[in-house]
Amino acid sequence: MDRLQPPLPTRLTDLLGIDYPIVQGGMVWAAGSSLVAAVSAAGGLGLLGSGSMYPDVLREEIRRVKAATDRPFGVNVSLRRDDSPTLLQIVLEEGVPVISCSLGNPNIYVEKMKARGIKTLHVVTNTKHAAKAEQAGVDALIAVGIEAGGHPGPDELALTTLIPQLHDATSLPVVAAGGIVDGRGLAAALALGADGVQIGTRFIATTEASVHPSYKEMLVQAGPTDSVLIARNVELVRVLKNDFAARIAKAQADGASATELHELLREGRPKLTMYEGDVQNGQVQAGQGVGMIRDILPTAELIQRMITQYRQSRSAMPG
Repeated sequence: MDRLQPPLPTRLTDLLGIDYPIVQGGMVWAAGSSLVAAVSAAGGLGLLGSGSMYPDVLREEIRRVKAATDRPFGVNVSLRRDDSPTLLQIVLEEGVPVISCSLGNPNIYVEKMKARGIKTLHVVTNTKHAAKAEQAGVDALIAVGIEAGGHPGPDELALTTLIPQLHDATSLPVVAAGGIVDGRGLAAALALGADGVQIGTRFIATTEASVHPSYKEMLVQAGPTDSVLIARNVELVRVLKNDFAARIAKAQADGASATELHELLREGRPKLTMYEGDVQNGQVQAGQGVGMIRDILPTAELIQRMITQYRQSRSAMPG
């Protein structure tokens, strides 16, 4: 590993008390305590992916992160989950420093979190959602572009257009998410007006990510056009091309109903690939930058590489 890079201060690092403006996405099945602790210890912000956890598991994972590092970390909670109030209460009870929420109204959690000194990040995909989140009092926005793996949102805005719009429309720090896998992507995001980046797919290809080795290997082997959008008319998902993605495409071409497509999506749940290792019959969620991933690294080494490459990219820019 290269010599430790000095901190890269932005409004996001100042807000969260971290060294580098890098947030690890709270991915289901992948973002457990080992990955989160490693990211936070290395100077970024790790987020536990509560979407694949029962409440008691989330509590235990929070305590494991605390035992492994004294650096800031957070929990990602989908407000669409029926038990999201329980998960949010656990975050409060355990004194987690940061909460990241998506798919719901920020008014239901922001006031309680901020009263306990917990920093609040909210996922948005357009300026309308950003305005509502800012009005609710969130501390920062996570802007998800169409390049993102998993569920990028229905607006299908690329980060090159979404980030400048949010920068102009809000006073909050903006975190760019979608297709970013290295220091060049970080440099581009900051140039567009972001204050940091959220990275998901690249952190799956690390030694600490809690997914099946077959999933990691498929990311490393993927080409630049292997990330595709499926199920646009029912539940937009970005995945890698495989037998499951082909089944969805054929079903749509054959006129499958929304109910039939939803059933297929449930059959190809992320757990099938991430946990069980069946990378042909399930969703291999991956962002558009997957074609640039060529190795599986320890998290600390990956973050240092990103910051080194960021500074090299900045030095190479004219002017």
